[in-house]
Amino acid sequence: MNPSRRSFIKWSAGSVALVALNPTRLWAETKDPFAEFGLPAIGKLKPRSSASIKASPLGVGYETLDRQHFDPVKTYQHAAQLGVKWARCQTGWARTEKTKGQYDFGWLDEVVDGLLKIGIQPWFNLGYGNPLYTPQADETAVGWVPVFDEAAMDGWKKFTAKLAEHFKGRVTHWEIWNEANITSFWKPGKADAAAYTKLVAQTAPLIRERVPGAVIIGGAFAGVPHAYFKACLENGLAKLVDKIAYHPYRPIPEQGYDEDVRKLRQALKEHDAGHVALWQGEAGTQSEFCLGGALCKYPWTELTQAKWVTRRMLGDLGHDVESLVFSIADLDYNRWEGDQLGDMDRYGLVKTDKQYRLLKVKLAYYAVQNVVAVFDDTLERLPDDPGAIQCAKAAACYAYRHKPSGARLLVFWDKSAVPSNNNDTVSATLSLVKGSFQEPVWVDTITGGIFEIPMERMSMDGEKVIFKDIPVYDAPSFITEKSLLTPRTK
Repeated sequence: MNPSRRSFIKWSAGSVALVALNPTRLWAETKDPFAEFGLPAIGKLKPRSSASIKASPLGVGYETLDRQHFDPVKTYQHAAQLGVKWARCQTGWARTEKTKGQYDFGWLDEVVDGLLKIGIQPWFNLGYGNPLYTPQADETAVGWVPVFDEAAMDGWKKFTAKLAEHFKGRVTHWEIWNEANITSFWKPGKADAAAYTKLVAQTAPLIRERVPGAVIIGGAFAGVPHAYFKACLENGLAKLVDKIAYHPYRPIPEQGYDEDVRKLRQALKEHDAGHVALWQGEAGTQSEFCLGGALCKYPWTELTQAKWVTRRMLGDLGHDVESLVFSIADLDYNRWEGDQLGDMDRYGLVKTDKQYRLLKVKLAYYAVQNVVAVFDDTLERLPDDPGAIQCAKAAACYAYRHKPSGARLLVFWDKSAVPSNNNDTVSATLSLVKGSFQEPVWVDTITGGIFEIPMERMSMDGEKVIFKDIPVYDAPSFITEKSLLTPRTK
């Protein structure tokens, strides 16, 4: 994770209660930004539990449990109702093997079984060292890689084999190392694509031999490092993995992203690896000013966090990339003594304190719920009919088809700047070729509000459906058929 900076501006909007929240409170201190568009409110999106959703490309982070930066047990009640189907978990060699040759997987069993019980599939990030084999490392050995010592590499292989044997049948997706392209996670040497690829080559077969049908994930890159990625491919990485993951932390989620994904896929194609899928495996932002972590020292608020994560999720899906929100809970990295402003990392969808007590559910939690309730595997993107938008702002726009019913969905938002702490709204004209709508509705992902679109705002031009005077702002909203949402409305 790479830090960035921006001047601090405090937002004084109301807090979010732990269990109950009326998302329309978001607009309590200002006029409703959508009121001027005259769209009648007809309902709210109904959250869906993870267990009730069959499949989805969306997940949430359960990282840092190897260092015990939050208590997973206290999060399950909220994770169960979030609706995501995947959770990224770091495996913690140093926490598991504290005496050479003796492995205690009890803590990790609890995480895996706890997630499976609520309908979320854990996937493993296999990473970080062990001070038993690297004495110069601290007790967690974060970033210390075993490739520089033969005894450490032997210990790593034995740990990997034991881990795979223990969790086969429960964990199918295995990611090898984390952010090897930056020196802080490739200690004590410098980032080296050839050395990383060799680590994958020595690790992946141990998993595949023990876990039938294992899906191997490579990369887990900090950012989207094209030169490093190409070097990995030149050293044979694509022949070893099924997916490539990356962590695109950036203040404007969409900035450069079209080109990033295009270059990644082009590089894979050039190496005859078009079958390798992309996974946005770790990205999020904080809900307040924080002193450390990616995108720290920005004037983040619960509103801007909610906008950022929904834009990140739907931007990923718009590029046919699986997407993960970092993270389920705030994290205590123990960087500072005592309590002070910004001394925890506030990426969580739920807010915690240093005793790991849950203080409240954030606005971003409900916004993620709203996205997940609709954008599951029953939707397919329409690259041949992406939709179009005309408005005063640079905007993202993606079209989908609901596979069971054929209903269309068009999602869009202002992508021109860092998410703002206001809701300035502009009017737009949107169109979709081959579209057909009987009862069109406009849905806001932040509040989950569903609004009727008057029929006089919809017209047909041949096979093209056109919507006029539709609100657009810097958080995602979408147009779809009312019938698509009927089972998902409260």
